[in-house]
Order: sequence, then C-alpha cells, then structure tokens
Amino acid sequence: MQKRQLIALIALGCSALVAQAQAPEWKKIRIGVEGAYPPFSEVGADGKLKGFEIDLALAYCAEMKAECTLVQQDFDGLIPALQAKKVDAIIASVSITEERKKTIAFSNAYYNTAARFAGKADAKLDFSPAGLKGKKIGVQRATIHEKFAAAVFKQSEIVRYATQDQAFLDLKSGRIELTLADLVAIDQGFLSKPEGKGFAMIGPNYDDVKYFGTGSGVGMRKADEKTLGKKFNDAIAAVAANGTFKKLNDKYFPYDIAPKK
Repeated sequence: MQKRQLIALIALGCSALVAQAQAPEWKKIRIGVEGAYPPFSEVGADGKLKGFEIDLALAYCAEMKAECTLVQQDFDGLIPALQAKKVDAIIASVSITEERKKTIAFSNAYYNTAARFAGKADAKLDFSPAGLKGKKIGVQRATIHEKFAAAVFKQSEIVRYATQDQAFLDLKSGRIELTLADLVAIDQGFLSKPEGKGFAMIGPNYDDVKYFGTGSGVGMRKADEKTLGKKFNDAIAAVAANGTFKKLNDKYFPYDIAPKK
C-alpha cells in the first residue's frame, strides 16, 4: 500500500472515531409539548401536564432509558424552539407533511386520524368551497388545518387562534360558525364536554396526504435524524409491540388511532 493511501485510510478512520465520539448518546432529551390540546396534552388542575401524548412521550423515554424533560410551548412556537435548540424533539400531534419535512426530520408515524368540521348539530351546509362562502371557519395557527382551510375554502373567512380550545370557545359563543380540527380533538376536547352540547362533527372526513400528511410523528432537527430518530423509531416500534400503545389508546379513546400499516 502506498504511503499516501495509508495516510488517507488513517485519516478516514480518525474521522470516523471523532464522529462517533461526537455523536450524542441521548441520555437526556428535552421534548417540546403543547399542553393545550386535550386529550393529547393539557395542564391538569394540579398544574401538571397530562394526556395521551404526554403518557406516550414518557413511555418512549422509558423504553429509550432516557431522562426526559417536557417543555411546554405554544404550538406555533414548537418548530422555532427546535431550530433554536431549546428542545431536542417535539411530541405534539405534528403531522408528517412534505412541507414540514423541508425544515425538520420526523420519526415514523405513531398515530393517524382524519380532520373534521365541528358546527351546530342541525346545520344544513354544503361543504364545497362555494357552499361555505362567507362562513367563518376557526382554525389553530400553524397547523395542517389552517393550511388546508386557507388553500381550499378561499371564499370563507379563516379565523386563526393560538390554541384549538380558543376556537371551540368562539364556536360555542357564535363568533365563528365552524372549526376545522382533528376529529379526536373535536370529539374528546369539545363534544364530550358540557359546552359541546348542541354541536356535532359535520361534513366529510378530510385526509388528503397533500395537506394532512401521513400521520403524526416525533419532530427533530435533521442533523439528529440518524441518532435520535433511530432511538425514537425503535421506541415507537417497541411500545406498539409490547401493548403499551394499545393500553394508552384504550385509556383515552373509544376507537383505534394507530397508523394503518
């Protein structure tokens, strides 16, 4: 072997060792959560975070044997917080879309549900873009629901909110006529509560991959996809295989929200 080739191989080996040494072990992980999206995540009367995704995040952390810190953040600030390295991952019903994949990386999907409109139970509406002309549609900012509503229902008035709960409050008070959201959030976060009386999920299911993606996944920086991403993918698979996901699913929902294989 020529001296130059030998030097190149040694340099390559050293680079690999340095890269391996620099690769994080992810024993400590900061996870960004919303805390205002029941039943996925919310703040209880005791001031503590609770909900399906909170329990699921803790299950993933236990599987990864990692010490996790949950960092509460408004939904529209989660990706900026990730990019600013204030958190290492996001578990907050962030749908895996092609647009978001330009900015961040994702784990495999851990749940998948369709979007629906919520409105007066006796509403007789045509859910075409022309049929909803002039209607006030409430959506949560920075969500797939906002993007879909703005792109499809261009003749409607799109009213944006920091949280989905705020949209539900305005729907109840009559300030808006409809809200577009995840069907589970509508069902469990509004219709099952006293304030949801007289309202219902109306119109069709919306699940166009172009807008709604392929399910919700753990968001992370692209640079961490091979390390942290692998850990989360392994944990997602393990939690599904050992029955923990189903146990949590059944605790919160009367239907299966696991992503279809």
